[in-house]
Amino acid sequence: MKKLLLLILIPISVFAQQNYISDQLFTNYDSYKETILDHRRFKHADIQPLIEKLKADKDFTVKILGQSIEGRNISMISIGKGKTNVLLWSQMHGDESTATMGIFDIFNYIKVNKAILNNITLHFIPMLNPDGAEVFNRRNAIGIDINRDALQLQSPESKILKAARDSLNADFGFNLHDQSKYYNAERTDKPATISYLAPAYNYEKSINTVRGNAMKIIVEMNAIIQKYAPGQVGRYNDDFEPRAFGDNIQKWGTSTILIESGGFNNDAEKQFIRKLNYVSILAAIQSISSGSYKNTSIDNYEKIPQNDNKLFDLKITNIHFPYLSNKYVVDLGINLSEIENKKHSDFYYKGVIREIGDLSTYYGYNTIDAKDFIFKTGETYPKILKDYEDLEKLNFKDLIQQGYTSVALDSVPDEIIFTKYPINIINVRDIPITKKNLPIPPLALGTNPNFLLSKNNVVVYAIINGFVYDMSKSTSQVKNGLVK
Repeated sequence: MKKLLLLILIPISVFAQQNYISDQLFTNYDSYKETILDHRRFKHADIQPLIEKLKADKDFTVKILGQSIEGRNISMISIGKGKTNVLLWSQMHGDESTATMGIFDIFNYIKVNKAILNNITLHFIPMLNPDGAEVFNRRNAIGIDINRDALQLQSPESKILKAARDSLNADFGFNLHDQSKYYNAERTDKPATISYLAPAYNYEKSINTVRGNAMKIIVEMNAIIQKYAPGQVGRYNDDFEPRAFGDNIQKWGTSTILIESGGFNNDAEKQFIRKLNYVSILAAIQSISSGSYKNTSIDNYEKIPQNDNKLFDLKITNIHFPYLSNKYVVDLGINLSEIENKKHSDFYYKGVIREIGDLSTYYGYNTIDAKDFIFKTGETYPKILKDYEDLEKLNFKDLIQQGYTSVALDSVPDEIIFTKYPINIINVRDIPITKKNLPIPPLALGTNPNFLLSKNNVVVYAIINGFVYDMSKSTSQVKNGLVK
């Protein structure tokens, strides 16, 4: 009886300990957040001062593993003296930087909380693809997806990762990525804010001890994330990809955990998702260090909902609109694409209609039911303004109530490609002269959405560049209009 009671209490105490650790990590996060990294589009040069600081700390070892195609150093930062080696690598894809921010937060934590390192040694490669990061591009400088180069090893970055894993004979590996914010947890309207995978190492998707240990860690991490983003965890498809690093590193004997950072409402720079990475990875490290993961069952791994791809930034249902003497009722899916500046350091949004029709199985970060509203395409204000400064004199709410979603300017400076105002700008000099044919449908795939939803002859919602302007609120929710 005592032995049975002990077996029951062990998992409960382990779970309670993990809960306590994660709560402490979450509550005290701001004390360790690396404030220099506050947006996603940072570059190799931005993290070098942080790495130099770690070099000066006697507890850290910084080793240059090699150079990227364009000659940027790829560093590995190690700490700890335990026999269990844990390798974590981020930004294999240059535009997937959320976990990189989290890694530098983790460094700040470990500096003053070294007890977490009992029995383990941690090795971090925070930016495996610095050339891709320079232009915020997924691939490396010669266009190769490093994550599909585990067999041929055509790129120096791929060779560096393979050599690091082999030299360490790493026991655990964390493969850190970002995924589209449009993934959702299957059959729910919840974004897959974090998604996990214990990659398969063969086509049969067999589960051996190595893969099973990765599943156990994921089960623990999922339980932690559920506390802070309930229902917002997905599980990647585990079909075997023989060229991928995650699948092969699992095959080579390293228990590999893939973490994908997705979307979270009103978190464009992924600062909350970064925090979730920090909390869950540190909790996983603690579990590996203590060995508590060994008492975790893998049964709950398959219960994590699979990733789906059915989210829009804005979903509008039951839009009634006329076309060629007929009326149609459709749902609309609108996404907000990020358009980068030339330096790859910032962006503006361009709204695009991605889907039209029955979207009853799809979801939106923001949803409007237009059943009781009158649809009207936005028009252009008839008075042509002289210059950009004239915009400041306009009352945009009044213009929208009059049915206008655009204003025309006689001349717009070439450097201005979007506007901070909740309205679109038409550059008169760029308006083409065209012959009149059939009227353009008011809604079309791939077009920029600008229209009004009215009730009792009053505009309630204006859709400007895909953003919702709720006319009942005192401030605009439009991040930017477009110059076109």
